[in-house]
Amino acid sequence: MTDFTVKTPALKRRHAAEKRFQWYGLGSIIIALGFLLLMVGSITIKGIGAFTQTRVALEIELPSNEFNLNDLKATNYGAIVKKALRNAFPDVTKRRDKRKLYGLVSPYASFELQKMVIEDPALIGKTTKIWFVASDDVDMYIKGNVDTSIDEKSRKFSDKQIAWVEEIQKKGDLEKVFNSGFFTGGDSREPELAGILSAFMGSALSLSVCFLLSFPIGIFAAIYLEEFAKKNRWSALIEININNLAAVPSIVFGLLGLAVFLNVFGLPRSSPLVGGMVLSLMTLPTIIIASRASLRAVPPSIREAALGIGASQVQAAFHHVVPLALPGMLTGAIVGMARALGDTAPLLMIGMVAFIVDIPTGVLDKATALPVQIFLWADSPERGFMEKTSAAILVLLVFLVLMNLVAIILRRKFEQRF
Repeated sequence: MTDFTVKTPALKRRHAAEKRFQWYGLGSIIIALGFLLLMVGSITIKGIGAFTQTRVALEIELPSNEFNLNDLKATNYGAIVKKALRNAFPDVTKRRDKRKLYGLVSPYASFELQKMVIEDPALIGKTTKIWFVASDDVDMYIKGNVDTSIDEKSRKFSDKQIAWVEEIQKKGDLEKVFNSGFFTGGDSREPELAGILSAFMGSALSLSVCFLLSFPIGIFAAIYLEEFAKKNRWSALIEININNLAAVPSIVFGLLGLAVFLNVFGLPRSSPLVGGMVLSLMTLPTIIIASRASLRAVPPSIREAALGIGASQVQAAFHHVVPLALPGMLTGAIVGMARALGDTAPLLMIGMVAFIVDIPTGVLDKATALPVQIFLWADSPERGFMEKTSAAILVLLVFLVLMNLVAIILRRKFEQRF
């Protein structure tokens, strides 16, 4: 009874320490989740507007005498759009005011009109209401991103332009629609026209090359080093170098790709082929380390049992050990791919920072990547590009989450199979 009384304070202190440790862990998780929600929420608030687009309707006159039916591209479509704006606001007569008036629609409006006329020549000779993409300034005003309380001289969008937009709104000639061009278009100098498809395709092609190179090489290298290589000075040296390469900054791999793939082998600059090769160099150490850890986690009794019933070392490795380690190996590979998807520095060094409008269709085409596109937009001064930057980050985060979900699903699937 005396011993129990003496130990009670020590037990209380130990239990209190355990409770404190639990609360410390719970508090750390809550703080981490709070910062994560704050970051994602901030990006979402800034980028959600990029998924909608403002359009303006104009009464377009297409007189037959202004068109050469043999060459419809020769017509000055920009002049036709400007004339429609002047007809909508006949009181605007000063040259400076006219320039502001023309700025209500995107500079791409003339190309939109040209495309419509070429697709449907029956429009020639008629007056038709056509919807055009509004300029970035109009789009930002409609979305509430223009502070009208500050002095007119301190903002880009003038009071006259605001009055014109409000008049167009009253007529019902202004609308907000889903911005499909953000997902189907390439990069542009105009924020209202910029899209992510060219950058997304560049990332997809680069990751395809990266996966085709790094996955088989990384898996077979891990199997050889863990199951077949003799444990001597050379294998220890290789293991140390692999571990060191996993900690090397990614820009070093970009410099290596610039020096070897571009300058020595003369491969095409800014191509997904070179981008994928550089990313494969970066992800190989991660895949090898994760695969070796998965192989080590397989109980030695599996190997011993396979060898004991007459299997060769190769059969024991590929028929018994590798299937059990495969879930972890796949997880390591997809985590490496996710890192490659979000990395920018090595791609900058090999020229994938170029302004690319066309959608790449092959690994040798000029291309950029989604993280590089985000970097370029973030450096642009227009408010519309800030919105596009946040929206592109959201798209990148979605794909990173999907890749991790795929890793979890594959791991569980193969765990159940074996």
